[in-house]
Amino acid sequence: MAAYFTPQETVDETIKKGVAKASSSTSALIILGFLGGAFISLGFLLYIRAVGTMPHEWGSFATFIGASLFPVGLVCILLGGGELITGNMMVVALAWFDRKISMKQLLRNWTIVTIMNFVGAIAVAFFFGHFVGLTEGDFLAKTVATAGAKIKEPFWVAFVSGIGCNWFVSIAVWLCYAAKDFTGKIIGIWFPVMAFVAIGFQHVVANMFIIPAAIFAGSYSWGQFINNIIPVYLGNVVGGAVFVSLFYYLAYKKKTAPKEKEFEAKIPIEE
Repeated sequence: MAAYFTPQETVDETIKKGVAKASSSTSALIILGFLGGAFISLGFLLYIRAVGTMPHEWGSFATFIGASLFPVGLVCILLGGGELITGNMMVVALAWFDRKISMKQLLRNWTIVTIMNFVGAIAVAFFFGHFVGLTEGDFLAKTVATAGAKIKEPFWVAFVSGIGCNWFVSIAVWLCYAAKDFTGKIIGIWFPVMAFVAIGFQHVVANMFIIPAAIFAGSYSWGQFINNIIPVYLGNVVGGAVFVSLFYYLAYKKKTAPKEKEFEAKIPIEE
């Protein structure tokens, strides 16, 4: 027996997951959405603590080390339990493309999960980052620099960066669903997430943690936060719902091939 589903089978598995997510109770989405935002933020906190005091001369190597640790957050969500809006932008959208759920169900899921991801991220940023001081002190310079690099990008740059990010994150979710065993799921999650972090793409929930962490420390403003979140969120939607969900739906699920009889009728008969 294969240790993974084929791409065609993965489409069906993902659609089932999307239907289940869209049908989840409000209380479940609130709890799991909070956990999703918190887990991603804890992964980012691990990144900051790992690279925050590394020598500047280490350059990209320090980024690589941090990127290799960040995926623990998505592993906790997908294997431990949690709802992450960037993943749902792909999973729930695929169920909608296949007409298994309504637009109202999709928007309900996205709205609740987005709000609760923000609550979870803010909680980690304030209580662990600011109150405990894990993103301040010796680590404040890295926190502020990381947040600043994100908010200083123009609207369309942040938008396109968001596309690249959720292309990777959604593929990580896709590979997790494709794998049938625990180890395979972890590997499928790890490398795409590590890639987007190492490249420097923007993830809306990660930004919900790192930018407020800098704000709580006295840097930047909530207006700058909002100006960043909007384009990154929209870019994440395109990266997940279009570059993964729609493309794979069109490739593996939507029936676009001509009927056999119609095809045969167009072939000239040689005598």
